[in-house]
Parts: sequence; C-alpha cells; structure tokens
Amino acid sequence: MLLAGSHATPVSSPRPEPATASPLCAPVKVLSVRAAEGLPDRHNPVVRVLVVEDEELLAAAVADGLIAEGFDVDVAHDGPDGLWRAREGSYDAIVLDVLLPGMHGYKVCRTLRDEGVWTPILILTAKDGEYDEAEALDTGADDFLSKPFSFVVLLARLRALIRRGAPPRPAVLSVGTLELDPGARRCRRKETDVRLTAREFALLEYLVRKDGNVASKTEILDHVWGIDFAGDPNVVEVYVGYLRKKIDAPFGVETIKTVRGAGYQLLPDA
Repeated sequence: MLLAGSHATPVSSPRPEPATASPLCAPVKVLSVRAAEGLPDRHNPVVRVLVVEDEELLAAAVADGLIAEGFDVDVAHDGPDGLWRAREGSYDAIVLDVLLPGMHGYKVCRTLRDEGVWTPILILTAKDGEYDEAEALDTGADDFLSKPFSFVVLLARLRALIRRGAPPRPAVLSVGTLELDPGARRCRRKETDVRLTAREFALLEYLVRKDGNVASKTEILDHVWGIDFAGDPNVVEVYVGYLRKKIDAPFGVETIKTVRGAGYQLLPDA
C-alpha cells in the first residue's frame, strides 16, 4: 500500500472511536484493535507510537496500519499538540510530519532533542532531496521517509528504530574553556552560550573529537559535508572563518589553528 498525503486510503482494519478527553488533559488514546478483539498482541510488552500528521486521512491510515500490527498508537494533528504529547507521554517511537500547522516538524524535533527527549523519531515529508534529508537528520531525527511511501517500508523502518531504542545522550565535550554538548546542540565558551548553525556545529564537533590532531580539508569535507559533496572545497575555509569569529575572537583567544599544507586543529586556550 502506498501512502501519499490527502490521497491516502485507510487500511481495512476498523478504527475505534477515540475516547473523549479534554483538549488540555490527557492525550486521546487510539486503542489497539487486537487488544479490543481479544487477539494476542504481537508485541509484548506493548510498543507505544506517537503519530504527528496534519492530514487526517494519512494519519488514520498510518494509525490503523500500526494498530493492526499490534502497536498502541496516539495521534496528533498539529505541531504544538505533538510536542506536548511527546514531552508528556512515554513513547517507543515518534512518526513526525514536517509541514505541520502551529509548529514546523523540524522545530518540534529540535525542541525535543534540546530538552533531552531521545525517543527515536522518523520524519515524514513531502519534500525529496539530499538537503531535506540532511536537515531532518541535523535537527536530531533518527530516520527520514519521503511521501508517497509504502506502509511496509514505514513499518520496517519503525521496527528498526524501536529495536535500536533511544540513543544514549552524548557526553559533553570540552577543550579548554570550550564546551560542546552534542545532545543539546549547545556550545559554550567561558560560561557564555555561543549560537552556531547546524553546519558550524558539525565542523566544530569534528575538530573537538580529533582531540588536538590535525584534520585535513578532505577529512572535514567527507565528515561534515559528506563524501558526495561536489561543491567548492574552499567552503571549509569559509566555515573555519565563521567559527573563529564566534568561538575565538569575542573571547580574545586563538584556538583553531591552520597547519599549512595539512589542515586545521583545535587546541585548548587554557
């Protein structure tokens, strides 16, 4: 079955009416069809999934399909509600659309990660391209699926995420007075927050993890821009310059060194 936005046709499994609840109280529960019919649950213990999708037909199709497979499913139709449910509920995975009313899906994902919610997230989007996939992963998502998609593929990817479980929170990295928190995507120098773009953060994290060793331009391009990057390699110098203006110059230090003919290295300032 191919699911594609407003043209999606719900699967044949009957979908029970959600229990009534105040919009400001507990989330509306979509009960398991298998449990309601007294059928054995294929997943024990029960696996809870949150589906955040504004297109109601598509959300119903995905929910019904997951319920038929034995999952316990909650559904939200906008960004703020999805964020609230993800914060308050205990889910094994989240299926998150990008183009949501009230709050963009990428922002929902980034907010959850910034707050330390590490539930595996599968992003759904009508966009298709390497930059969209990169943006999804850069905001903290664990996987990415473009519409239209096969429910069989979505189910397989979701099961793979659940098997892996929530990733451990990355440790805070430090070099001198510089602190980098990969989990919260936060950078600090001398107790002062430094705002970085996703690409700047990725470059700085790579230099930090080199532990004082020199990183060549080729290594940086492969790890930060990807091995398929076909743009101007001088982009590395440009971004190194951006980092120096943000993490060095304002604090009167020079920690990102250029090693002529070799690359760049990050050294402690104290």
